[in-house]
Amino acid sequence: MVNRNYKDTIFRMLFSDRKNLLSLYNAINGTSYENPEELEIVTLENAIYMGMKNDLAFIIDTNLFLYEHQSTYTPNMPLRDLFYISAEYQKLVNKKSLYSSALQKIPAPNFIVFYNGEEKKEDRWENCLSEAYENLSGEPKLELKVVTLNINEGSNRELLEQCQTLREYAAYVARVRKYAKYMELEAAVKKAVDECIQNGILKEFLQRNKAEVIAVSIFEYDKEEEERKLRKAEFEAGEQRGIEKGIQKGIQKGIQKGRQEERLKIVQSLVEKGMPVAEIADILKVSEKDVGEMIKTK
Repeated sequence: MVNRNYKDTIFRMLFSDRKNLLSLYNAINGTSYENPEELEIVTLENAIYMGMKNDLAFIIDTNLFLYEHQSTYTPNMPLRDLFYISAEYQKLVNKKSLYSSALQKIPAPNFIVFYNGEEKKEDRWENCLSEAYENLSGEPKLELKVVTLNINEGSNRELLEQCQTLREYAAYVARVRKYAKYMELEAAVKKAVDECIQNGILKEFLQRNKAEVIAVSIFEYDKEEEERKLRKAEFEAGEQRGIEKGIQKGIQKGIQKGRQEERLKIVQSLVEKGMPVAEIADILKVSEKDVGEMIKTK
């Protein structure tokens, strides 16, 4: 059985290695840093939201980067990253006085999500914290922008070409999903791992961490499927509520239409009996103008 309290991911395991992380950074930013020691990993192990760790945080060239991996799309990453970056800054300025007359400098933040789910197909998109604000008027006083990059096979080809580890990770995930469609999940993961080793895909990493990778991959895939089922159930429940609301609205319209038709019959009957418009309006508690309009529809 997979340990359900295990919260790491294959992505995090791979890119916690400074050499791999530097390669990914270079690929995204078009830089050519060669010394992994120039990159300072500052990931907070206790920065947890909904049971998931902040994947990777690091400082390079006076900038702070937060990298997250997601297999299911969520528009709430800006809010999550707000929590993470607050914790990072709190750690960075610890033991420094924020009451001093000197300005405390902090590294500029950058937020990137690496997405390999099956819901959204674009290569790249951006979510903003301000999208979550209710009744926003004017420019937001606090903004946070998160860029998401699709790292599925076939997406962002140039990025995947420039970062071998990312490209091989995408190939591994694609194999797990492919085999899981017609095999038991554990068997599918083991087959994907063995095949990747045979083909030189993440070979050293998979050989060194084979048992852990299998356990984590099963957990990740199960979690992804559970989230997909939950989203489907939420959609169907919302759709059903919409249908019920539409039916109720239709009933109300029917009742209202029936009332209007009945009122027209009454007006027409009273007019035929010679009753003055003013008296008809008084009986129905409407204006004489309304009575006149009803008479015209005869």
